[in-house]
Amino acid sequence: MKLASLRYLYIDELQDLYSAETQLTEALPQMAVAARNPDLKKAFRDHLDQTYGHIQRLETIFEQLEITPVGEVCEAMQGLIAESQEMVDDYGDPDVRDVALIACAQRVEHYEIAAYGATRTFAKHLGYDEHVKLLQDTLNEEGEADKLLTTIAEGGWFTSGLNQEAAHK
Repeated sequence: MKLASLRYLYIDELQDLYSAETQLTEALPQMAVAARNPDLKKAFRDHLDQTYGHIQRLETIFEQLEITPVGEVCEAMQGLIAESQEMVDDYGDPDVRDVALIACAQRVEHYEIAAYGATRTFAKHLGYDEHVKLLQDTLNEEGEADKLLTTIAEGGWFTSGLNQEAAHK
């Protein structure tokens, strides 16, 4: 598809997001298994459930546009997931591995936040008001997932974070 218009770019971005989310549904269960910390395991499992919701929202948009969700493979997500697997395989200490998992997951979240933000803006300029809401809902959830990962890493009022635990290794 040639990016001859904003609409074509919008569709290309939606297909890229669909590929990214689909890849993530395969990676998150592996990350949950690799994590030792119960809060981190739960965060990965909960985000997997959210990711299925993200896919459903994208499918709703595709149905409204009367196009197929299948397009190119999201190479960015493919690379982020591959990098995550390498980091997990390289860290033997469970606390350090958990911190590495958080760092990898936050890279994924930041990519998704950027991609959903841009795509939402395209929808706004194209007049797809319902799409704007759906994309914003997902963007909000991605932001919350990122904040949760930060809390697990840094700790809260009554707990130390995984970063502090890993620092003593």
